[in-house]
Amino acid sequence: MQMDKNVRKVRNQDINPCIEESDGSQKCLDANNYDKNMCSAYFLRYKNCRKYWHDIMLQRRRNGVKPDMPTAEERQQILAAIGGKPY
Repeated sequence: MQMDKNVRKVRNQDINPCIEESDGSQKCLDANNYDKNMCSAYFLRYKNCRKYWHDIMLQRRRNGVKPDMPTAEERQQILAAIGGKPY
């Protein structure tokens, strides 16, 4: 079975910097019978992750840096330089 192109894109660590946060939200929903109130901390972490990397992407775009989104390896270096995830 071939994965849908969008699914592959969402699961690609070089494109999606928030796979871990997304998976955490999904696991929380699964574990809590889809009671969204139980997972608000996971949702907030995912939202903050997306905002953080979106801001980085916009800054790189303004500065003419390619690719717009840092690769998974570059992101690890960025996070290590600031002492871990700020979200």
